[in-house]
Amino acid sequence: MSVFEAIMLLCFGSAWPFSIYTSYKSRTAKGKSLFFLVVVFIGYIAGILHKVMYSFDYVIILYIFNFCMIGIDMLLYFRNKKLDRIQQQYK
Repeated sequence: MSVFEAIMLLCFGSAWPFSIYTSYKSRTAKGKSLFFLVVVFIGYIAGILHKVMYSFDYVIILYIFNFCMIGIDMLLYFRNKKLDRIQQQYK
């Protein structure tokens, strides 16, 4: 197990709860980049696949946890995009 890989995933993953909270509370997709979310999402998929195929260890738990958090943030992006469209109709 790579301690440095685990630290990197913990540090990077610590930002996702704040992003999820902000997305949930703001109720708008303004300021969010779907492209960025998709790129990071694909990166986590690649990390998980690497762990499964070449280097299986407990760090995979961090990859899966971060993958789930960005998935939640992506779902909130689409919810907020829909709310933006609804709000735009009433202006």
